[in-house]
Amino acid sequence: MDGSNIFAGRRRALRLLGAAPAVVALGGFGSEARAADVALSSVTLVLGDQAGGTRALAEAAKVLDGTPYAFKWANFQGAAPLFEAQRAGAVDLAPAGDLPVLAAAVGDPTLKIVATRVGSGSQLGILVPANSKLRSVAELKGRTVFVSSARGSISQFQLYGALAEAGLSREDVSVRFVLPVDAFTAFESGSIDVWATFDPYFGTAVQRGARVLRDGTGINSGLGFVTASGTAAADPLKRLAIADVLQRLQRAGDWALANPDAYARVYASLTRLPFDAARTITARSALKQRFVAENDIVALQRVADIAFRDAILPRRIDVRAISDTQIAKA
Repeated sequence: MDGSNIFAGRRRALRLLGAAPAVVALGGFGSEARAADVALSSVTLVLGDQAGGTRALAEAAKVLDGTPYAFKWANFQGAAPLFEAQRAGAVDLAPAGDLPVLAAAVGDPTLKIVATRVGSGSQLGILVPANSKLRSVAELKGRTVFVSSARGSISQFQLYGALAEAGLSREDVSVRFVLPVDAFTAFESGSIDVWATFDPYFGTAVQRGARVLRDGTGINSGLGFVTASGTAAADPLKRLAIADVLQRLQRAGDWALANPDAYARVYASLTRLPFDAARTITARSALKQRFVAENDIVALQRVADIAFRDAILPRRIDVRAISDTQIAKA
């Protein structure tokens, strides 16, 4: 963004906040910037995260240094508890995969999709222990599959897609939902025979010897999204801070793509994963970020329609109605 656009954005924000007269009195673009920063100094953003991934990215790229607003991190092991916190007003921004966002919108139609993150379908899949006799998804008929983390997860979508690909229906397996940390412990102990999960749990289990029956490539979109709570998206000051933090995270993603080993080292340090596992996980993470756009809405609507058809979602979600394509103009 060039300087004229930055100042234009600040002028719009200040007029929205009723601060424009004070800015005129102070005079100059520098005064506008200072007034905007003073206004934002009263804001605290609560940045939701899953398994420390977004925080590792931001800290590795140092993009949140010197923000004119305060922020704090709220980490969760999966999308279900993250969106529960956002729905309760305890989290302002929440990053998650495509289907968890749609599932969250069922219970909270006020949330707004504000950004898109592009990753790979290989970051999730169906796992079995190394010594399992199961060799294909077709052999899952009559089996119990444990899915992380709750109904409406990307892993449930991947499982149903893999079953259909193998000529099975979702009724051919018994599905049990379990939070990923609990599932990881049970899988490691041998209490779970088949586990559908996502990174970093997926990559960590594979690094420890688990075997992949089918990953999400060709089934899942690989898209992730960032949502703002309805309250935060409607607050003029928080809206300005959200637009700024999203731009910073865009820069962080670009930095990570250009410096994969440096990012993996920070990620390994924060998550306490071995570097090799961290390098694999970060290489397929949803790093490339942009403000949500028309093509993202179309892509997510396809996921929503499939999920409704397959009874993963109890009703059809209108993606456009929960998307905020104006946040970039803040």
